[in-house]
Amino acid sequence: MRILVTGCRGMLGSDVVNLFSGKHEVLGSDINEFDICNISQAEPFFASFMPDVVIHCAAFTNVDECETSSVKAFSINSEGARNIGLCCEKYGAKMVYISTDYVFDGSSRTAYHEYDQPSPIGVYGMSKYYGERHVEKTCRKSFIVRTSWLFGKNGHNFVKAIQKQISEKKKLAVVVDQWGSPTYTLDLAGFLLELINTEKYGIYHATNEGFCNWLDFASAIASFSGAGRVEITGITSDKLNRKAARPLNSTLHKTSIISAGLNLLPRWEDALKRYLNS
Repeated sequence: MRILVTGCRGMLGSDVVNLFSGKHEVLGSDINEFDICNISQAEPFFASFMPDVVIHCAAFTNVDECETSSVKAFSINSEGARNIGLCCEKYGAKMVYISTDYVFDGSSRTAYHEYDQPSPIGVYGMSKYYGERHVEKTCRKSFIVRTSWLFGKNGHNFVKAIQKQISEKKKLAVVVDQWGSPTYTLDLAGFLLELINTEKYGIYHATNEGFCNWLDFASAIASFSGAGRVEITGITSDKLNRKAARPLNSTLHKTSIISAGLNLLPRWEDALKRYLNS
């Protein structure tokens, strides 16, 4: 198959390109190749490559900056997704749209199912939810994959930030009232590789198994890294004074993966160990 990966230089996109390349004909694209916000640039790119599948990783993911740059957020995350969906429909390609736990407000006491009604509490989540709706309307052969708390080899992530802090400090304060599932981009890429070989279109929740809060995650990073004695204490998210509110509960139920007979991702602790040893 011919696979087009948008956002190929990002944390997830780069792993998708590397994993898929030995199995399919893969073309990575980013802003230097064409602007997803400009349909007149996207269409010729599609016409020249004629992809069978598009993994749409390109996104504006700086949650706090989205609050002050809402036009940019909706242009990239919503209108950009619509343009890719229109091109996929025109040229007969399957589309995988990478979405987020931020489409939910985080007030649920249980894990969110794929069929639960989204209710974003910030610009980032709303722009990604509108992106989902555009994809559903424009591309019949589409997969919407919501994920959370990504970490991987390329780009900034929580694991790298904690490793840097524990190398410089002996005492850290980490958020204790937000819960979710850390997800290794290489494991997520492996799931996407399995998913595109099906025609079981729809919404999927894909994260590593298990859940924790950020304090648990940071403590595991310190322990698995052999950091020695470092004191990590918990603080509540309201103490950080961030521009954007975060969902307190980002845990996602995997109803669609189970129903489709696909493989669940490994536990997050196992994923973290493999990442740190890679």
